[in-house]
Amino acid sequence: MYQLHRLSNGIRLIHRPTSSPVAHCGMIINAGSRDEKHDEQGLAHFIEHVIFKGTRKRKAFHILSHMENVGGEINAYTSKEETCVYASFMHPYYARWFDVAADIIFNASFPEKELNKEKDIIIDEINAFKDSPAEQIIDDFDEIIFNGHPLGRNILGIPAHLRNFDREKINGFIRENYVTEEMVICSVGHIDFQTLIRLAEKYFGHVNSGNRQQVRKPHTGYLPREQILNRQNHQSHCVTGNQAYNFSHDFKTTAVLLNNLLGGPGLTSRLNMSVREKHGFCYHIESMYQPYSDAGIISIYFGTDPAFVDKTFSLINKELARLREQKLGTLQLQRAKKQLCGQVNIAYESTLNEMLFIGKHMLHFNTTETLADINRKIEAVSTSQLLEVANELFDPAGLSLLAYKPS
Repeated sequence: MYQLHRLSNGIRLIHRPTSSPVAHCGMIINAGSRDEKHDEQGLAHFIEHVIFKGTRKRKAFHILSHMENVGGEINAYTSKEETCVYASFMHPYYARWFDVAADIIFNASFPEKELNKEKDIIIDEINAFKDSPAEQIIDDFDEIIFNGHPLGRNILGIPAHLRNFDREKINGFIRENYVTEEMVICSVGHIDFQTLIRLAEKYFGHVNSGNRQQVRKPHTGYLPREQILNRQNHQSHCVTGNQAYNFSHDFKTTAVLLNNLLGGPGLTSRLNMSVREKHGFCYHIESMYQPYSDAGIISIYFGTDPAFVDKTFSLINKELARLREQKLGTLQLQRAKKQLCGQVNIAYESTLNEMLFIGKHMLHFNTTETLADINRKIEAVSTSQLLEVANELFDPAGLSLLAYKPS
């Protein structure tokens, strides 16, 4: 189903052929905000912005118009562990995309005028983020769980640090982290694989091979903490949670299923049915599980009127106790598995999502999973495993808390 190749310099290539007229292709790099030094907070995200601002042969407008002129769309993202640049386009334009992608990733010139302009834009993005307490509290909770560790850093960065970023600091981060052994080209589209390999060799094969020298610091020594902050909000915003499994852990799939059952996107999740539908205490409540390469976090967020905070926590604790103490019945377990399998299969209907998933999986595991593989893992989860994971992740003694209290 998936076709694999490794360029001579170590860059990996993964592709799934389709008959669709639309193709998706990207470059995923194993470098994110956790790879920044203390005074570099926000640098990985800043680089993701400014690589589009000019190269040795293209100005910013020509970079964007190169694909948009043929109806394509370019995008990018930065996470705590990856940077990704990708595009969606009509399948005859693979060569056009490879040309511009290699140019911006390896030949960006970082004009000083554009750097200063982009700093103002990102500071505005930071301020907009601060105006959304429902988003900011998630990042602030990361700081509680990963206290003092790079995984706890805000991806957008700090304005004071952003102001000091220059071409030298940018190039230093790229030299240390944009290395070929930590890069994957991922593709889903209508193109012969040998043609794709030739394009990859032509545009990316000249890059010098390299390995990352700096070793990521693992997260250790988690201690539960509680923090209540006064904020000028109408609502109370609250997050509770615990450290969780990394994405190589044997119980990762079990944690995904448990999280989906508790407060996933389905309207029939236990938290949504209890807190919102039955009691009407809040508009938005959800649980989230985010695994990283060597750590993870599981959390529950809700926003509500201050008068309902204690009642909402009481209902949450009741649902967590049920998961710790009561095994799911056979029909409940099968229903939970069918729901999660359905969500995964629907997500794969987007070939853009599929392209990003297989690229990330190849980056971290040097292989990939098919839908059948994922479905088998979900079907293999037992009620005993769910009970064991619930008791570990939702042990009351291990839960941290962060709340924004209206001042």
